[in-house]
Amino acid sequence: MKRCFVLFIVLSLFLFLVFSVPIVAQDEGKPAPVGLRLDAPTYALHGPYWVGTQTFVGEDVDGPLDMRVWYPALNPAGVESDITYVMHWKAESLGFTRDQTLVNIAGHALADAEVDLSAAPYPLVMFSHGHNSESVLYAWLAEHIASYGFVVVAPDHKEENQPPDWADYPRTTLARPVTLSRSIDYAEMLTTPTGALAGMIDMEHIALVGHSGGGETTLSVAGARFDMAGYAALCAPITVDSPWGYQNSCTPMPADTQAAMMDILGLDAAPEGLWEPLNDARIDAIVPMSAGGSLFNDQGLAEITLPTLVMSGTLDGTVPFDWGSRMIYDHIASTEKILVAFELGDHNMFTSTCEDAPTTVDMFGKDFYFLCSDSVWDMYRAHDLANHFITAFLLDQLKGDADAAAALAPDAVSFSGILYEVQGY
Repeated sequence: MKRCFVLFIVLSLFLFLVFSVPIVAQDEGKPAPVGLRLDAPTYALHGPYWVGTQTFVGEDVDGPLDMRVWYPALNPAGVESDITYVMHWKAESLGFTRDQTLVNIAGHALADAEVDLSAAPYPLVMFSHGHNSESVLYAWLAEHIASYGFVVVAPDHKEENQPPDWADYPRTTLARPVTLSRSIDYAEMLTTPTGALAGMIDMEHIALVGHSGGGETTLSVAGARFDMAGYAALCAPITVDSPWGYQNSCTPMPADTQAAMMDILGLDAAPEGLWEPLNDARIDAIVPMSAGGSLFNDQGLAEITLPTLVMSGTLDGTVPFDWGSRMIYDHIASTEKILVAFELGDHNMFTSTCEDAPTTVDMFGKDFYFLCSDSVWDMYRAHDLANHFITAFLLDQLKGDADAAAALAPDAVSFSGILYEVQGY
């Protein structure tokens, strides 16, 4: 009797799975439309294009600039799109050698694959990585965006920004926006008739995506202006007893940051009010992730009018939520703007997972586990949701996709743990 009952239960579960799970048709020769988890939302499913990746070397303000590009690719043989990226954690100032800071990151792209020109040209998405890392730390996102018919170009910023003093911060704050603009110039060269990606890139539709320091860079290139007086006022109450995120956001101290920036720019006196913008008029939309807004403050952020998707965790210990996404969303002047906040999420929930980048922990030890994990969120769930929102936003803004726009309407968003605010949708 017990055996029959068990068989009945097993058969019932089998029939339930067969008849209740929708079957997703897959076009022959196309990648499977799957997400990182079985519960991935619509735009977290892999897009209709295979993804290729190549590296290029352009020119920055101080020499050669390494760039990684992801793009729609051909895969006639249907080979597995598995790749291992090698990333350099910029941590020599902490006592490591360069060899000790090279880590492997698992990805899903075809190295040096032939381009897919079937729907070219594709809109351009520029990506700016966080301080001390490189672009491949965010390969999971860049690959996904490319699978929906975009070309992603990601320069590897040159910097040595490390706590406790972040001595290189003033220089990189000024250099990074220039690097992004130069990288857009390079993308334009790549897509010329004689370029390596000839005919692939639509230079009339461009978005910027960035995480952490890259999110701050994204804000600058979108038009936010430095408000050093406001920054100093914001940091004035911060002491060694304040939460570390606030101390981190005020290091180097505002006076030191301003003095260093003035020296770099050759200024004899600090500008009155807002500093000159570092924006690039070619940009159509932006996605700052875990970005700080304190350097711009309310008035400097109000200079941004582009469509914006702001994303972060509410328990970010590196960039406090009220000085980051909350401040950015509240004060930008964009008529189309979205806030996606992961409740109780921390700063590094948008980097590669420890499962995909195990050598980060193997090399540095358990004290660095936070670089590839989150104490509350399942990282693959967070990445699926980030992929969903960012992809829908880019499809709407750069391709005019009405279905993607509808997926961002308030009544279409109901995910556990997500705080969602929107204007213009």
